[in-house]
Amino acid sequence: MELIKKLKKTEAEAKELVEQAKAEAAKMGQEARQARTTALHEAEQERKKAIEEAEKEAESAGAGEVANMKAEAQEAVRQLNEQAKGRMDQAVQKVMDYLKG
Repeated sequence: MELIKKLKKTEAEAKELVEQAKAEAAKMGQEARQARTTALHEAEQERKKAIEEAEKEAESAGAGEVANMKAEAQEAVRQLNEQAKGRMDQAVQKVMDYLKG
């Protein structure tokens, strides 16, 4: 009789240990899923931040290039105007000389 009671008690303890192990495994699985979800979220945030920073850098670089190109274009226009003015002055002088002469 005593042996049967001990056997049943041991069996109940074993079942309880199995249930605890299952619960612990489920808890560890849930924690692992949560950790993975958190890591994925953080990685997504870092990716978005990196993209935003790259966009800002590209925009800055583009603005600098636009400013340089605009300055170069203005200089080219100024030089063309100077050349045209010099040629215009020469042409006017030739016409005036022709009319006087």
